[in-house]
Order: sequence, then C-alpha cells, then structure tokens
Amino acid sequence: MFAYDTVAEALKGLKQRGYSIDFNLEADKICCTDTPLQLTPEEFEITEFYRFEGPSDPADEAVVYAIESRHGEKGVLVTGFGISAEGIGEAMIEKLAVRHG
Repeated sequence: MFAYDTVAEALKGLKQRGYSIDFNLEADKICCTDTPLQLTPEEFEITEFYRFEGPSDPADEAVVYAIESRHGEKGVLVTGFGISAEGIGEAMIEKLAVRHG
C-alpha cells in the first residue's frame, strides 16, 4: 500500500494510478455525478483505504477509499470518520467499515 500525508496527495496518487471516478455516498449505493454509474455494496470492492486524522480539528478527519467495480471501473470515495448510520443502509456501513489489523 502507498503512503500519503494528506487527502489531496492520496487523491492525486490514486488518480495517477487510474482511480479517476469521483464517487458520492448515498443510502444504499455509491454514485458518480458525472456518469450514470451507480454501485451497490455487492458490485464493488475496496482495494485500498487511507485514514487521515486532523492534528487539531476533527473536521479534518477523513477516509479515502480506492474502489473498483466488478467491471473494472476505478474511483475514489472520501468520507468522514465514523460514518453516520442515519440514512445509510446496513450493507453499506459494513462494506465501508475500516478494519484494523
């Protein structure tokens, strides 16, 4: 796995490696606003993730996910820490759970 110091560096590095789609999180899927691409948790895998902790501001905390669909589309999803369960389906929460170990 690569090492990045900031969210911006991670996004730039992933884009250089082909992760060019910008995904947004919805209740039960991730979507690209530029295309009709929508993926349910069963339709994608998280190939890498990078967790960033702000030095003094909790608003700076984020997770950058590198995502690949079953059909080879690659993109990124950026979320805050502790994804709120409100409005998000259980399958999506489980898929995006950052596992340590």
